[in-house]
Amino acid sequence: MRFVLNVLWLVLAGFWMALGYLLAGIVCCVLIVTIPFGIASFRIAGYVLWPFGREAVARPGAGTPSLIGNVIWFLVAGWWLALGHLFTSVPLFVSVVGIPFGWANLKLIPISLMPLGREIVDSERAFAA
Repeated sequence: MRFVLNVLWLVLAGFWMALGYLLAGIVCCVLIVTIPFGIASFRIAGYVLWPFGREAVARPGAGTPSLIGNVIWFLVAGWWLALGHLFTSVPLFVSVVGIPFGWANLKLIPISLMPLGREIVDSERAFAA
């Protein structure tokens, strides 16, 4: 079932959102100082391509540097990506088939706003912790 959901997600919203994250990652990798943001953006792009069956959980030990980085990320790219998730979720809610994908899109907004200090894990591992 996850495979079917992921393929439908990829066609309906995942590909376009992943392109947004890839663009943000490339822009962030231009400057040496923002390379950690670019790496986080590439990591989230992979998650956005294939989200069902995986979760974003807080990474233990991520402290003040992640918080400061998240504030910078929010100002530079986070709110643009969150708006992208919001705008792509609205048409998904129009059809009955798209409702789970609209909710999945809304669930990606927090990680698009604050990606640092999180890691992507399988759902089984997230619930085990």
